[in-house]
Amino acid sequence: MSSPAPRNLDDLIPLATEVLDAMKAKGLMLATAESCTGGLISGVLTEIAGSSAVVDRSFVTYSNEAKSDMLGVSAGLIQSAGAVSKDVAMAMAEGALKHSNADITVSVTGIAGPGGGSEDKPVGTVHVAVAVRGKTTQHMHCWFADRGRQSIRLETVQTALTSVLNAAT
Repeated sequence: MSSPAPRNLDDLIPLATEVLDAMKAKGLMLATAESCTGGLISGVLTEIAGSSAVVDRSFVTYSNEAKSDMLGVSAGLIQSAGAVSKDVAMAMAEGALKHSNADITVSVTGIAGPGGGSEDKPVGTVHVAVAVRGKTTQHMHCWFADRGRQSIRLETVQTALTSVLNAAT
């Protein structure tokens, strides 16, 4: 059974606390690479006192240029696969791992709307990737209902945090 859709960032504090506690217990550090969430993942994590024991850094890579400059994602890959794709999400997570001191990274790229969607990639299309040092990068392709930009972004944060928790436990 999946968790209900969050209505606001406060709804995500218990999950974020669980992520921080699990990672802290194992001595793991986290970095985020965020596009469609614009820093909301790291924002909800750092809302919690003591998060600096786990959160190494956050890359807000909203533009394609930022994905290349900050994470080393190939401009050719972005051009061929599209910024909202499995390949780019995985490259973002792996780039965050390479450019941080983190043990686990999570990346998100998607279309939060209200515009920007297409028949192949409608509003609500999101790719989440989790990279763990020494392991194969994991990917999740999500289709969130188009209930508005805020809803899609919050569901993306929830999915990203759940993915990190699964990787850390």
